[in-house]
Amino acid sequence: MKKEANKGMQMIKVMKKDWTKYIHILIIIMGAMFIAFSCFHTNLWFDESYSVAIVNHTFSEIWTIGSHDVHPVLYYEMLKIVGILTNNSILAYRLFSCLPLIILSILGITHIRKDFGKKTGIIFSFLVLFMPVTLMYSGEIRMYTWSMLFVSITSIYAYRIYKSGISNKNWIIFSIFSLLSAYTHYYALIAVAIINIALFMYFLINNIKQRNYEVKYKKYSKNLRNSIISAIIQIILYIPWISIFLAQYGQVSKGFWIGTPDFLEIFNFQFTGILEKNTYLPQMLSYIFSAIMTIYMIILFIKNFKEIKVAKLALVIYALVIVVVGVISIATPILYARYFLNITGIFLFVFAFLMSKDDNKVTLGIICTLIVITSSIVNINLIKNNYDKTNNLPIEFVQSEIKKEDIILTDNKNGFGSGLVMSSYFQNNELYFWDRENWNTEEAYKAFGNTIYNLGELENYRGRIWIISENTDNLLVDVKDYFNNNINIIKSQKYEIKYHGYKFAISLIERN
Repeated sequence: MKKEANKGMQMIKVMKKDWTKYIHILIIIMGAMFIAFSCFHTNLWFDESYSVAIVNHTFSEIWTIGSHDVHPVLYYEMLKIVGILTNNSILAYRLFSCLPLIILSILGITHIRKDFGKKTGIIFSFLVLFMPVTLMYSGEIRMYTWSMLFVSITSIYAYRIYKSGISNKNWIIFSIFSLLSAYTHYYALIAVAIINIALFMYFLINNIKQRNYEVKYKKYSKNLRNSIISAIIQIILYIPWISIFLAQYGQVSKGFWIGTPDFLEIFNFQFTGILEKNTYLPQMLSYIFSAIMTIYMIILFIKNFKEIKVAKLALVIYALVIVVVGVISIATPILYARYFLNITGIFLFVFAFLMSKDDNKVTLGIICTLIVITSSIVNINLIKNNYDKTNNLPIEFVQSEIKKEDIILTDNKNGFGSGLVMSSYFQNNELYFWDRENWNTEEAYKAFGNTIYNLGELENYRGRIWIISENTDNLLVDVKDYFNNNINIIKSQKYEIKYHGYKFAISLIERN
């Protein structure tokens, strides 16, 4: 009877464990659907249009053109493969950015749960898929979510190396994703460089301390060797990009679009992903939400100070990235809120680990409810903006009339972006970007097409020209003046769309 009773108890325990896994899987499924709701559209804003435009080139051209941009090119090369497989589908590009967040949430059940307990794992997956900051960029056709994934995997395996004995498998995975991070974004490069240095220093110090203890010394000495080998391999494989990195840094140091950092915005961004005049969440509500989350984290940090060593380690890495970026920004402005997405995985892990220490189910439930409510507000507004009917009007206007021999002309006098964004939809037509502000972006903007510095370069052109700029006729007027009104205006229209508040002034002219 006792044996049967024991078996019954064991079955109950197994069922309980399986039940938590089912809950975890359900959270991942619901979260994946949640972040995907706003992603089934083909609208573009400038940064996304650059991604779409550059992958229309060959792999080698992506490397060459991308070397004149301000980011490494791995993401573009990956997106190129997606383009080949999906016939350059903008929708596929967008969903491709959802994928790393889903993978990261799955790591909550496969890695975080195993290393730090089921509660931390469940909360981590929940935060990855339901925090406003990740939702905001889940469908962005940029490198941030992939970089976040690569840095997070690097961090997970760095911790496994730190905690376990000698594992070549851990070192191989760590090295691969460390290198992938470095080739995806420079903030990610800084993060993994700090992690690599931290591991090296840890094993070096303990290698010296444990010389008289054979077993421990063996562990530290072999891991120190692996650390050095890993670093050498990573550096060698990064050499093809080092010269480009130095050239990019030199270009950035001469002038960059990033201005004086807004520290309140940077703080708020960590929780909400809200930037500048973003209307997806009322500003005051976003500040209140961020303040509540911060106070909650601080309380848990202080209350569990002696039991959260791993959270402290992660926070140190996170803080060091901020410090390094801050120091570099004294000479060269690179401190920008959006770029912290690269290390958001580390931030969310710290938050999840601290939340797992909260035994008050009521408080935990309130915090999770606040997160879901805030993200739902953001998602509703994203859906409204992304699926608004006005978004398609300028594209349909051009699409209804454009011919393959037509060219597109745009400039940068009244802001920038509209003409370049539109050209990304019509990449079979030649683009001419009139760089009248001398941005020195000719090589990088080969992603879109040709750069000209005066209208005289079109002197010999005869045919139809689509003139596309911001919501003003200034470019059209300048073209008419230059060609002494010797043009025929076929049609002209202005639009203002919901997606990122873009404005378009579109005119089709013909020069005989």
